[in-house]
Amino acid sequence: MTNNQVKLQKWSLSSRIFHWISALLLLITWILMLLYDQSESKLFIGLHKAFGMSLLFWMLARVINRLLTQAPPAVVMPKPQQIAAQLTHFALYALLIAMPIAGFLMSAYGGRPVDMFGLFEIPVFVAPDRTAARFYNDLHTDIIWPLLIVFTVLHIAGALYHQFVKKDNLIGRIK
Repeated sequence: MTNNQVKLQKWSLSSRIFHWISALLLLITWILMLLYDQSESKLFIGLHKAFGMSLLFWMLARVINRLLTQAPPAVVMPKPQQIAAQLTHFALYALLIAMPIAGFLMSAYGGRPVDMFGLFEIPVFVAPDRTAARFYNDLHTDIIWPLLIVFTVLHIAGALYHQFVKKDNLIGRIK
């Protein structure tokens, strides 16, 4: 095996950074929502929105990175597993983009701009509409969030299955 082939076994450094920071941004955003639910402090909901929008921008950059960087060779697995893995990854990308968009539209239709850590605001660009705000709230919290949990659990379970049952060091490709 040549040096070039060895390097391709792992995801590129940029892909690995995008992966782990995406996970971290999602975790922080979720924790901020839990803190808000416990205290109803405007600080927590404001930070939740700022981190959520940061996740959106990060995911858009991640998609660009994914299009521009070569993936390592696929891990050998049965076709149904391969399809499940591809669908799970696609769903995670889609949900991690859709979630903050729905959250932003909920705020925008609610007449609330999003403060980005006190640096700038993403302004409201639509007329306030409580019906639309409620729709995007329901989409954000009742549809996308549960789907995001399901696909995240599937993703982690698949990685752990490969690591501890198949023992093929799949996780090593993204470390």
